[in-house]
Amino acid sequence: MRLRRLGTTDVTVSEIGFGVWTVSTAWWGITDPAVGVRLLRRAFEAGITFFDTADTYGNGLGETLLAQALGPQRRQLTIGTKFGYDFYHHTGRRGHEELPQDWRPEYVRFALEESLRRLGTDYIDLYQLHNPRLDALQRDDLFAELEAFKRAGKIRAWGPALGPAIAERQIEEGAYAIAPRRADAVFIIYNLLEQMLGQGLFELGRRHQTSFLVRVPHASGLLDGTVTAETVFKEDDHRFHRVSTDERKRQWQVEGLKKVQQLQFLTEGAGRTLGQAALQFILAEPSVASVLPNIYTEAQLDEFAAAVERPAPSAEELSRIRQLYAEQFGLAPSASPAR
Repeated sequence: MRLRRLGTTDVTVSEIGFGVWTVSTAWWGITDPAVGVRLLRRAFEAGITFFDTADTYGNGLGETLLAQALGPQRRQLTIGTKFGYDFYHHTGRRGHEELPQDWRPEYVRFALEESLRRLGTDYIDLYQLHNPRLDALQRDDLFAELEAFKRAGKIRAWGPALGPAIAERQIEEGAYAIAPRRADAVFIIYNLLEQMLGQGLFELGRRHQTSFLVRVPHASGLLDGTVTAETVFKEDDHRFHRVSTDERKRQWQVEGLKKVQQLQFLTEGAGRTLGQAALQFILAEPSVASVLPNIYTEAQLDEFAAAVERPAPSAEELSRIRQLYAEQFGLAPSASPAR
């Protein structure tokens, strides 16, 4: 597993990372913490050293699970976590709705200490604003506090994890985080089927030496085989809540699979699965430091961790991808799951 650097810092991340959300939120069907611990340990054995979580995942469970699974390996890990949602004082969350956010320096100091305690560590490699809006990014007091954390050695790097929902808004937020804030890293959604954020931010990031982390690289299952024409989303499936109506769900699923069919050239005689090709496509962008697929089975973990060992997409393949995307795969604009 190769490592890449975050921005101009000395923080390095494995090209394939592990998003702890899949084993700590129950949104992917994992409800037994022991299963999560086994997957986290297996990921480390497979060469993955970057693990990303958030204080709000499972109301702290993501951080405590990571410490339980890999605490003795702390110095070999790069840990990212997030702050901003106040789950300590707002416990009435329903389903997937957003909690109130708190960006006051005194709250951030409290949240950081709680995360450090749960993680069983005295520093966090990457501390991320969790789905900040522009007004949060414009708070000078917040960023003075983050810089103070850096000087104190409590964090090594910081950046925003952008979301949810509106891509145009996230481009504005990401651009502000890159310049003038000079974020070390920006966490975005980007994949073969959803390239808007990358198109809006990668060039600016390269110019200011800001790195990107990428989630949802398999377009919520369209690119890894877990969504087929027969798939019916249950109410407890995380994707059920990302498309607001039955008609939009159907449109996203049907049109997405039509697009996927046009990407089969990435696997024909290439020695890679489509799931692996989806990861390699993202890693072909030099400003991307790590890709974090949704991992909730051992088979997925083995497949995705091995992606870096498979043949990289050729210049011709990348050109064909760009053309298909520019032409919207020959289809009308489709519904996209809100995240």
